[in-house]
Amino acid sequence: MDKKKINLSLTLIAILVGFMIAIQFQTMKKPVERDTRDVWQLREALLQEKELQSNLLSEIRSNEEKLSAYESKRKQSKEQALKDTLQELKMEAGLTEISGPGITIQIEPVMEDVQLGAPLTNVVSPELLKRLLNELNMYEAKYVAIDGQRTINTTVIRDINGETKIDGHTLKSLPIEIKVGVDDMKSAEKLSNQMKVSKAGDEFFTESLRLTVSGPNPTIIIPAYDHSIRIKYMEPIKEGGGS
Repeated sequence: MDKKKINLSLTLIAILVGFMIAIQFQTMKKPVERDTRDVWQLREALLQEKELQSNLLSEIRSNEEKLSAYESKRKQSKEQALKDTLQELKMEAGLTEISGPGITIQIEPVMEDVQLGAPLTNVVSPELLKRLLNELNMYEAKYVAIDGQRTINTTVIRDINGETKIDGHTLKSLPIEIKVGVDDMKSAEKLSNQMKVSKAGDEFFTESLRLTVSGPNPTIIIPAYDHSIRIKYMEPIKEGGGS
């Protein structure tokens, strides 16, 4: 055999033997670690894992309950919003009783004229009432009831066979009480001052009628409108938005 080949073979063998010795030495230096815990330690570790699992499940249930409560609250808030909107619309339409600050106005005959021989006036004309309502609205009156009859945007005041009627209700005799409601006491005080110096008093006085303004009062009861509301020129929309 060639000398060079023998040296090469010896070198490869030496390298292989050295590699095997190094592996053996490394194995002896770092032996495989084994779990040397006893049964009680293993049980304790298992209990800790179970406790962690139980805590995680409790947290999941808590979050699910929070989500359920939030969803329920969200649905309730929608229902409450609809109820509030409906109540607001009813109030604006005059379909609810109102209790709040306001003034009262009394319409009665001028007795001095009667004593001087003038005939007793026992009727208020529709024109006078309409002018009075217009003036109250101009002074930002919110709610009005005449002789216990709530007036709304569609209220009709007219003369039928010599009798003044408000939405069919007859004003039979004097005195007549008018209740006027506003938003707050400051507005009630302002309305009271304006009506005490308004031209309405002079207009009624020329018809032998006197307007007496009382208030402001912290609590005025305005009854709800008790007649059916007729809506003209409106039709329900069919599904799909068609007419």
